[in-house]
Amino acid sequence: MIVAEQKPLEEIRKMVEPYDRVLILGCGTCVAVCFAGGDKEVGVLAASLRLADKISGREQLFSEHTVERQCEWEFLDGIEEKVKNVDAILSLGCGVGVQAVSEQFPDIPVLPGLNTLFMGMPVEEGIWAERCAGCGNCILDKTGGICPIARCPKGLVNGPCGGYRDGKCEVDPTRDCAWVLIYERLKKMRRLDELYALQPLKDYFKMGHPRSITL
Repeated sequence: MIVAEQKPLEEIRKMVEPYDRVLILGCGTCVAVCFAGGDKEVGVLAASLRLADKISGREQLFSEHTVERQCEWEFLDGIEEKVKNVDAILSLGCGVGVQAVSEQFPDIPVLPGLNTLFMGMPVEEGIWAERCAGCGNCILDKTGGICPIARCPKGLVNGPCGGYRDGKCEVDPTRDCAWVLIYERLKKMRRLDELYALQPLKDYFKMGHPRSITL
């Protein structure tokens, strides 16, 4: 899933300041799971903006709506009427969602209410961790299902650097070394011999932008 976090309220207020009528548009999938842009967050943000306006004496009109996914046209087709009556859309979707809404409604400013962080998963309640960098050349079959690109700050593909200590990362000592985790996983599966096969240097051309795929 895509993990994001809401921008600070003051930053959002500055973005919406030029507009009198703003639609706060939530997304009910990834960013709802990480409590950044779902229906509940739309409601809380709208209430906060209205309260801030009341304190400052400003009278903006904030409307609210949440679609299942902002990144797919079929879920945006049904909001034309809501968009007709606003000066701007404040998207609580990931960066892809913001751009999809912008393409669907090119005559209306679409403002990003979130900062998109990474592709990850919940490791425990309230904590999400990056697990995939979208490198375009997956080697998880060779690393015990643990991605060294996303989980090693140096992106090493042939074992750990010389700086790890007691199983912890040199760059961030609070984190387990990705290659120690890989070693332990392969050991448990009796596949340690696979570590002797050198992996080619990562072809970062596949991570060049913009990327697309046609089926």
